[in-house]
Amino acid sequence: MQSASDQLPEHDYPDHWEADVVLRDGGTARIRPITADDADRLVSFYEQVSDESKYYRFFAPYPRLSAKDVHRFTHHDFVDRVGLAATVGGEFIATVRYDRIDDRGMPASAPADEAEVAFLVQDAHQGRGVASALLEHIAAVARERDIRRFAAEVLPANTKMIKVFTDAGYTQKRSFEDGSVRLHLDLEPTDRSLAVQRAREQRAEARSVQRLLTPRSVAVVGAGRTPGGVGRTVLRNLLGAGFAGRVYAVNAALAGNDGPVEFDGVPAHPSVAAIGEPVDLAIVAVPAERVPEVVADCGEHGVQGLVVLSAGYAESGADGRERQRQLVRQARSYGMRIIGPNAFGIINTTADVRLNASLAPQMPAAGRIGLFTQSGAIGIALLAGLHRRGAGLSSFISAGNRADVSGNDFLQHWYDDPGTDVVLLYLESIGNPRKFTRLARRTAAVKPVVVVKGARHSGSAPPGHRVPVTRIPHATVSALLRQAGVIRVDTVTELVDAGLLLAAQPLPAGPRVAILGNSESLGLLTYDACLTEGLRPLRPLDLTTAAEPADFRDALVAALADETSDAVVVNAIPWVGENGATEFGDGEVLAASLREAVASAPAPTKPVVVVHVEMGGLAEALAVATSTRPTAPGRAAATASGPRPTGLPTAPGSEPGAGPGGLRPATRTAGPGPSGQGTGAAVSAPGVPGATPPAAAPAPASGTAAVGAEGDPAPASVPAPPATIPSYPAAERAVRALAEAVRYGQWRRQAADPGRVPEYDDIDEAAAAALIERVLGGDDADPRGVTLDTAQAGELLARYGITVLPTLPAPAPDAAVAAAGRLGYPVALKTTAPHLRHRPDLGGVRLDLASEEQLRTAYAELTEVLGKPEELQPVVQAMVPRGVDTVVRSAIDPAVGAVLSFGLAGAASELLGDTAHRLVPATDRDVAELVRSLRTAPLLFGWRGSAPVDTPALEEVLLRVSRLVDDHPEVVAVSLEPVVVAPRGLSVLGATVRLAPPPPRTDLGPRSLPSY
Repeated sequence: MQSASDQLPEHDYPDHWEADVVLRDGGTARIRPITADDADRLVSFYEQVSDESKYYRFFAPYPRLSAKDVHRFTHHDFVDRVGLAATVGGEFIATVRYDRIDDRGMPASAPADEAEVAFLVQDAHQGRGVASALLEHIAAVARERDIRRFAAEVLPANTKMIKVFTDAGYTQKRSFEDGSVRLHLDLEPTDRSLAVQRAREQRAEARSVQRLLTPRSVAVVGAGRTPGGVGRTVLRNLLGAGFAGRVYAVNAALAGNDGPVEFDGVPAHPSVAAIGEPVDLAIVAVPAERVPEVVADCGEHGVQGLVVLSAGYAESGADGRERQRQLVRQARSYGMRIIGPNAFGIINTTADVRLNASLAPQMPAAGRIGLFTQSGAIGIALLAGLHRRGAGLSSFISAGNRADVSGNDFLQHWYDDPGTDVVLLYLESIGNPRKFTRLARRTAAVKPVVVVKGARHSGSAPPGHRVPVTRIPHATVSALLRQAGVIRVDTVTELVDAGLLLAAQPLPAGPRVAILGNSESLGLLTYDACLTEGLRPLRPLDLTTAAEPADFRDALVAALADETSDAVVVNAIPWVGENGATEFGDGEVLAASLREAVASAPAPTKPVVVVHVEMGGLAEALAVATSTRPTAPGRAAATASGPRPTGLPTAPGSEPGAGPGGLRPATRTAGPGPSGQGTGAAVSAPGVPGATPPAAAPAPASGTAAVGAEGDPAPASVPAPPATIPSYPAAERAVRALAEAVRYGQWRRQAADPGRVPEYDDIDEAAAAALIERVLGGDDADPRGVTLDTAQAGELLARYGITVLPTLPAPAPDAAVAAAGRLGYPVALKTTAPHLRHRPDLGGVRLDLASEEQLRTAYAELTEVLGKPEELQPVVQAMVPRGVDTVVRSAIDPAVGAVLSFGLAGAASELLGDTAHRLVPATDRDVAELVRSLRTAPLLFGWRGSAPVDTPALEEVLLRVSRLVDDHPEVVAVSLEPVVVAPRGLSVLGATVRLAPPPPRTDLGPRSLPSY
């Protein structure tokens, strides 16, 4: 029987339904509509489905599809009958379809709003989450076509399919009829369905990254016959790191070669196909024009992921951009993910992997820091700087053009990676800011996320980066990232400084800082730096220049036990004798004393940082203390309290007995690092006094600390290293890093109670929606949007409980007098011309006009000085109680979404940029912080004896504006200016509202990768 839709002409092919998705196992698939051209693919797909799966689909044996079946399943009108397929390598691996039905279950057309849905998944791909992904996409298609419910019949034995429906999170009803389970799903997204979708997204994207970082076999495609070149360099680095899996070299020039060939002892082959063994990861180092054949070779032989080092893509111009698009499409068609192109590579230091698939010549020490960069040069500098300061990494990625895998994917991985405690990101662009903010907020709730943003002021994305254009200033983006818990720093030096502290020390419980050291001047500099950063320093304790390591130890023990401080800064300068020679300049002894003091604390509850100025040997001693270098017998000096701990771990790459006294100098990475000269390092603090790690242990570079993923057990391959004490060559750098830790700790504590979005009984959401629809749906409506007139803006805001003070036009003196008579004296006379609006400094406002005579005089002065009435567009408004003039705004930015902004009116916000921002929807806690975060906020709270204003009323207006914009995405801009906040109540004197068709919300749709 033909359905009603069989009689209708087919609609245009909906290419916006096409999407690439990441599946549960980390592979990818393409979802697209099924068309009439897919008949052969459908038949081939069906032949590969087991009889059992066919039975579950059709409730009877159904060995093959008839010609009528094939026609029906491949011909759709894309409205009442829709079919989607998941494909890998161009072939179907699963299908889903819906048919619109009426209330009797018969084929129907609109306005019927129910459809019957059915799935079929190839047995080889069951368990990969294909059906769950297809359900998300077919549900989105159905909602677009005004279908509100799905009905499905499933055999009771088909438990996998029942689970797909029941786990989706939609509101559903379930019944048992005629031997089958009948399911009805309400397709309106719910909090649970969104949570399920995002949890699946996290698991799938994390798994896709894990597959790249933990391959069992790697092929280097483009390894040359002779040493040198990119491919051969990566091959050497893989082998030098001790990669735990199998390694192969691939060189197309070996085709036709007789006998086995080896490069650096590794089997070499002319192609991936010729290897004859599974390959999980391919490192591509061939010219860009040869990459497509390499991708095809890899895809056809089961390679799971690619690291493309080749350049010549989007960074090189229009042709390169098209080449990059084709690369991504080709790789995804085979289910592969890509790091790059133009990438520097990836590193995983986990002991059972030891992957250095990068151009970095030295494997970093193992540690607890995850590092992502979009720049190879910055990646090199960060690796060098972290190494010099004794910090190790869990993983490192330099993604180049990040055409596919991005920082968002690695945030998904690091979120629940037990081997990573701190995430450091160098970003030059953010491809999906909404998603990045969401992922960063979730990750920051369990471990610190530190970001430095490059290309902040260039006004465009770096070449090769495909990102939405934002209209909001960089400072606003920074404020929104901080709201999400991101630690936002300005330089790569600060990135290293903050990362070192956060990986090594517990979070401070508050802003109180104890300062101690042997230099009064350095103590005062530290004190001033604390005040500058908003911390609360205690009076510095000067140990005098005569202090010895034992004095430092005793003072630090006392400071750690003192309940009036939350953190400790230790300052150290060289000890100089009477003859000018250093009396006690051995930094290693001081380092041992500081370790002993920290180890003696009952529990590591306070962060400790060290500031050293030209302290001979201290920085080196701190770096050595976290390396794997053994202690020289002659240097095991005794401290005042007893023997110094021995058996210190060794520096990466060092060998016992290689230098004088059995020591080889600590290995250093060549080239300048991001932290400049004189950088500090870190010193191991054993968990038990006197306990030391074995000399052969891998170099722990950062601690587990309280900033890690609390409650996540560390994997067996990543032992928890001892805590470390970071050091800095300047007080300002140490205090800045400490201040970031204080602010982050405060955010973490507040994140446990983020506040709530209040409900207001007087909000009329339906009436507001009707007004918006009336304005945007009119015949003369501009599709680009419309600015509401004064009356419409007042009506819309009133639906959300926001009253705008009436203004009456005054095109002539008599009209002004009549308006004042209606409003009542005293009144204000204002111009509304665009060039004079909100500019009282230009004389366009006259206040407190108490009589008709004063009003006429003011009108005459205004028109005489500033222009004719038709130019000035004067209005009359009643006077309101005096207070503080403020501005409340909200706007939807294409890159970050809806933003709520607040500032004081006039020079404070316009000239000084003193404006605060929060993402919408804002909670009561958000708006309270918003109001108080301004530098000029004291003016609202009784500055210099003035009366405090009604901030609760102000916060309520902010919450109501947030609700309006969140409830109605068509409201793309709101400006309330000025909002005069008095000691009791407030008055909104002016309002502007702009409506437009809502921009697409990519973060609310079904899971998908960025399109190319």
